[in-house]
Formats: sequence, C-alpha cells, structure tokens
Amino acid sequence: MEHSTSTWRTAVSATLHCLTGCAVGEVLGMVLGTALGWSTATTVAVSVALAFLFGYALTARSVLAAGVALSTAFGVALAADTVSIATMEVVDNLVMVAVPGAMTAGLADWLFWASLAGSLAVAFAVAVPVNRWLITRGRGHAVVHRYHH
Repeated sequence: MEHSTSTWRTAVSATLHCLTGCAVGEVLGMVLGTALGWSTATTVAVSVALAFLFGYALTARSVLAAGVALSTAFGVALAADTVSIATMEVVDNLVMVAVPGAMTAGLADWLFWASLAGSLAVAFAVAVPVNRWLITRGRGHAVVHRYHH
C-alpha cells in the first residue's frame, strides 16, 4: 500500500514539474496568438511548440545540474517528458478549443484566463495517472530520478 501511495505522490510531483514548463509555454503561446490576432490553429501550434520547448528545458536544466553532458540531459528530458507533455497539450488545447469563445476572447477577458486555467487543471488531472503508469514501468520521470542523487 505504501509503495502505491509513494508512486502516486511521485506521479503528482512529476506532473507538477511537467506542468510548470507546459504552462509557461502554453500561456506564452496563447497570449502571443491572442495579442497578435493569429488563427486558432496557429495559436495552438505555437503554444504546443513552446510547451515542449519549456518543458524539455526545465527538465534538462535539472539534469545538467547533476553534472551530465548536454546531449545526455536532452535525451533524458525527451525520455522523461514527451508522453506527459503530449498528454497535457492534447487535453489542454482540446479544452481551450471546446470552450465557446475562449479562443476569440481578448487578453482582458475573464473567459480567456478562466478557460486557460481550467484547461491546465484538466490536463494536470489527466496526466497524473499517465505519469504514474510510466513511473511504475521505470519510464517518464523515473528516468530523471536516476540523476537527482
């Protein structure tokens, strides 16, 4: 039972870590797309690209701090975060697109910010069990933990 509890805690922690990078990229992409009047498709594409960029960079940074080579850190970030970021990005953007008016709301509109916050919360909730599944199989953020000590 305790192993299961600690695995869930690790999954939540890993998902929060992943969400940090995703959220930075996602929010930046949505703000840029909205402010510059980009189409929904362009805004989503840029948001996804930035979410992956910031998500990978955050993980690579922590692995680099363990004294490994840049190529190794990048490989670890890819192995650790790809499925988690992809899960969060699919869910997050589906929610944003599904909320009526969210993608056309302005930056000063509460609908834009509430939809974005809500979409990230839903993405987090969906990604936690995905990350737990990966961790129990020695994948995902389990790969990063090899470099934390």
